[in-house]
Amino acid sequence: MNQIKMVDLGGQHAKIKDELDEAIGRVMQTTAFIKGPDVRQFEEELATYLGVAHVIGCANGTDALQLALMALQLPAGSEVITTDFTFVATAEVVRLLGLVPVLVDIDPDTFNIDPQKLEAAITYNTKAIIPVHLFGQCADMDAIMDIAKRHNLYVIEDTAQAIGTEYTFKDGSKKKSGTIGHIGCTSFFPSKNLGAAGDGGAIFTNDHNLAAKISSIANHGQGDQYYYEYIGVNSRLDTLQAAILRVKLRHLNDYNMARQEAAAYYDKAFASNPLLQVPRRNTSSTHTFHQYTLKVKDGKRQELSKFLDGKGIPNKVYYPVPIHANKPYTDTCTYRIDQLENTMNASSEVISLPMHTELSAEQLVYIADAVNAFVYEMKNT
Repeated sequence: MNQIKMVDLGGQHAKIKDELDEAIGRVMQTTAFIKGPDVRQFEEELATYLGVAHVIGCANGTDALQLALMALQLPAGSEVITTDFTFVATAEVVRLLGLVPVLVDIDPDTFNIDPQKLEAAITYNTKAIIPVHLFGQCADMDAIMDIAKRHNLYVIEDTAQAIGTEYTFKDGSKKKSGTIGHIGCTSFFPSKNLGAAGDGGAIFTNDHNLAAKISSIANHGQGDQYYYEYIGVNSRLDTLQAAILRVKLRHLNDYNMARQEAAAYYDKAFASNPLLQVPRRNTSSTHTFHQYTLKVKDGKRQELSKFLDGKGIPNKVYYPVPIHANKPYTDTCTYRIDQLENTMNASSEVISLPMHTELSAEQLVYIADAVNAFVYEMKNT
């Protein structure tokens, strides 16, 4: 059996080597490294895949969130509601722009923001919501968009972990994650479901005016050359990454299906395991499993992690410390510690198993058997 990896990009790339070599060679030959034709073509192809009017490439997923907020031009001190259980970038960009992150609790089953807690946190100063589609599954966007409409709030979707996930609304209509709110943001960090060979990100929107503003802000705020409309930044998706992403976009549905098949195996293997809760599904959303995340009961997570380490099985905790408990945010965010119970529980219980496109049947059996053996060992000690 080959070595088990948390993410196996080498195995994934080997299968599309000829396509990648052609794409990289084409860019090297043309030397159009900045804003070359592959950037525009990738933006158009991703827009078609998502069913959205505009895709604007940028340097990384964090920049995508920052550019989205900059385009909204919210007054200093405005409040932006998001989840306390996510990667720090979501709150980081809010603080960088002089805005106030309001951190609320999650649904204990899906790990996504709880709409009821979200609405309870709205004040006169609230101007936007950033739902994070964590681990590959959409938040409850029916409820979130209804709340946003009633309170006249912007919605910026953080879909860095859920590219290709599909949401079904109560009326039966469907949309891809990132195309539901006013703006969607994603990351092309190499380990993502659609990953580059370096950094990259993108912003999605159906709003033509917002698209034009975001494009300008990402290019120093420029309109015509050397004439500037906004205070901007320098955030570009380079042509080599765009060319690589064009290749991998063609395989994205297959990649997501492979992840779903691996998750289905894990689900079945752990269904009767009394120590574990398998990932629960939001019936309105597909799940593309950027991570396969279990909840470990009875305070046994650290012991399970050490046990898996001893078996040569990678594992990781996303996220062991909620945003509010990190030093730069404890006194700069708004939150109610007594209303973050689900977040605190998740931070102490979750563990993610290997999840990628190259997991073999043999590897899945080995991983699942090891996890279940740990539970058997716990029962007999």
